[in-house]
Amino acid sequence: MILQGILIAIGFVLLIKGADWLVEGASTLAKKYKVSDMVIGLTIVAFGTSTPELVVNSIASIGSHSDIVYGNIIGSNIVNLFLILGIVGIIYPIRVPSITVRNEMPISILAVGVLYLLSNQILFQQQSQLSRIDGLILLLMFAGFLYYVFQQMKKDRALREDVHVHKMPGWKIGLYIFGGLTGLVLGGKLVVDNAVKIATVIGVSEKIIGLTIVAIGTSLPELVTSVVAALKKNSDIALGNIIGSNIFNVFFILSVSSFINPVNYNTSFNTDLYLLGIGTLMLFVAMFTGGRRKLDRWEAAILLAIYLLYTGWLIAKEV
Repeated sequence: MILQGILIAIGFVLLIKGADWLVEGASTLAKKYKVSDMVIGLTIVAFGTSTPELVVNSIASIGSHSDIVYGNIIGSNIVNLFLILGIVGIIYPIRVPSITVRNEMPISILAVGVLYLLSNQILFQQQSQLSRIDGLILLLMFAGFLYYVFQQMKKDRALREDVHVHKMPGWKIGLYIFGGLTGLVLGGKLVVDNAVKIATVIGVSEKIIGLTIVAIGTSLPELVTSVVAALKKNSDIALGNIIGSNIFNVFFILSVSSFINPVNYNTSFNTDLYLLGIGTLMLFVAMFTGGRRKLDRWEAAILLAIYLLYTGWLIAKEV
């Protein structure tokens, strides 16, 4: 138990330092190539912090553990939306670019809707599973998202010609980003693995561990990266990280999972998908209430409260 506690502490140190390096490297990269922080957050930061979900889902799909495949993605997206944005928004109210309200948020809403339709086979009237054909549909949508981001990058460069170019050499920026991602992955693994061991020793069921520790654990990179970005008052990277991760999780990671093995869908996950869809819509509506195009502290507090109630409901249902 003492050893596991020490390893968890080391894991958190790696997470915090890794997040600091990643945010520094990503924001410098944005300035160097005259690309907005939001675009960097939607791509490099989001994809990097979703690495734990990709690894967990690939292993779970190889072993045909369908509930883990779905539970990890849906649970991680719920954690991203309610817990992480709730904490980040309380630390520092998040101002949201108008283009994010118009484009990226609707894409994240679309992702939840498409996942619901494909998983329940409402379109094809087959058994409830994510087939390889469904995975191909998700992958094509992911390709469309990447095309949109690429077009946005070109617009950013045209609009930001007067932006001061950062003098940090490219190799050093790459070292910051690579070192940051490595710290996040290793730190997240240390925290999750040893937290599971402690929970097992004290008699907590594997199902509860999966619903709480693993879902939060694979989202630790997003949590720490977004909190560090918020403390640096870089809300674009914080928000881009969350929205980009949620889109990446659904369109890319689930498509990869289904290519490895078709994923059977337990319809009890529909309740969680409803919550995820409602929460994504709530975030969109929040852009028009309170401070316009801004997630105010009271709105962030509502998101956090919903997550705590949801987690309490999950635990109460299982015990």
